[in-house]
Amino acid sequence: MLSQTVEYALRAIVVLAADRTSSWTTQAIAARTLVPQDYLNKVLQPLTRAGLVSAQRGRNGGFTLSRAPEAITVLDVISIVDPLRRINHCPLGLKSHSSLCPLHRKLDEAVGVVEESFRSTTIADILANPSPIRPLCERTESLCHVQTAN
Repeated sequence: MLSQTVEYALRAIVVLAADRTSSWTTQAIAARTLVPQDYLNKVLQPLTRAGLVSAQRGRNGGFTLSRAPEAITVLDVISIVDPLRRINHCPLGLKSHSSLCPLHRKLDEAVGVVEESFRSTTIADILANPSPIRPLCERTESLCHVQTAN
């Protein structure tokens, strides 16, 4: 349902939010999130342009979160890198559909529910999840899997 770009952007934002005391290089973010570094560079560009992430060049440079995790929703990140597409007219372009048919209305309602869920979930909510499962994959023997806390 969500693009790989959205997945990668959310992983990067979670990493930046989890440790706001230091700047993160793309190499460090890539290693922690298992996102290819070249792809990560492309993902971070729109987040930086939108002001969600700050970039500092040079020695001790890197990326930091520009706003508090409580002030960033999952929908904010999605809307920057690959917005959800609502259905407001016939996707088939049929002139006879002056309003959404029952199928397209139902599909749009489902997207609306997902959109509202993402709008009401902050990055802080994700970090505060009491689940023993870590929010990101860990690299073990070059396989991505979720580890449980011991």
